[in-house]
Order: sequence, then structure tokens, then C-alpha cells
Amino acid sequence: MSAEPSKSRPRRRLAGVVLFLLVVTALALVIVPVWLIRPFVAQTPEGLAVAFGLRRWAPPATVLILLAGLALAIAVWRSGRRGGRWGSRTLAVLALVPLLAAAGLARFNIFEKMFSPLGHASFASAADAKWVEEGDPVLAVTQGGEAAAYPIRQLAYHHIVQDVVGGVPVAATY
Repeated sequence: MSAEPSKSRPRRRLAGVVLFLLVVTALALVIVPVWLIRPFVAQTPEGLAVAFGLRRWAPPATVLILLAGLALAIAVWRSGRRGGRWGSRTLAVLALVPLLAAAGLARFNIFEKMFSPLGHASFASAADAKWVEEGDPVLAVTQGGEAAAYPIRQLAYHHIVQDVVGGVPVAATY
């Protein structure tokens, strides 16, 4: 059993800690905006500013973090013992998975999926709309002698519904 050089272990441990912090940072760049701008939760101007700022900086930041993580993973791999345990090497390589995922997700606009427009809405008369409770606020539109009401609870999620009221196309939004 060969003794590991005394300088190698602390450096590998430091590289592992830094790699872990890079993973946490990359995931935070993707998760925090989604957490701050989620449906059915009150949003503050400060929270929106943070979320949009992170969304703007996440694509280049996650690429830089991925490159730094790759460099650290290579350094950990090279400093590992030949024929020794594979623990640190395996963890270093596995850390690249969330880094790659964060770099990919940073380029995907999750808000478009979270707040997708309601394009093919189903409508019912007020008497048949059992999903709308007494006293629930609605957004009402009247046009050409017809009226339509859209529950705010559903509009808060979809943000927009496309409909035709009185022969006129409308886009009701909240």
C-alpha cells in the first residue's frame, strides 16, 4: 500500500469543497428565479428584480461555472491514486452532471412553461362552473351583447386566455 503524498490530500479536499460550492451556485442560478416567480404566490418588486437579474446572468455564469468545475474534476482525477479508491474521482465526475444540467436549464425559459397561455379554453355557463366558488373574483368582458367571465385564480396561473366574445377576438389577461 503506497502512502499518498501529504500535499495531495488537502488539495483534493479543497478542490472537492470548491466543486461542491460551484454545484450549489449553478443550481441556485436556475432554481432561485423559479422559486421567486412561481404561480399562486405573492411576488414582490425586489423578488422580481432578483429573479430577472439571475435569469439574465445565469447563461454565461453557468458556462463559466461548468468550465471551472470541469477543470477541478480533471485536477481531482489526476491527483487520485492509481489503483486506489475511486471515491473522490467518482464524486468529481458526478458533480459534472448537475453542472451540465444547470448550464442547459439556464438557456431554457421556464417562465414560458410555468405561465403558458390558455389557448384552448373550455367554457361553461355560470351555473355549470362548479370549480368557481361563490365570491371568487372574475375578470368580466362584455362585447356585442355577450358576456364572459374568467376566474382570477386561473388567470393568475396562465396570465392570459384567448377567446372570442360577441364575435370579437379578445385576450383577457391578469
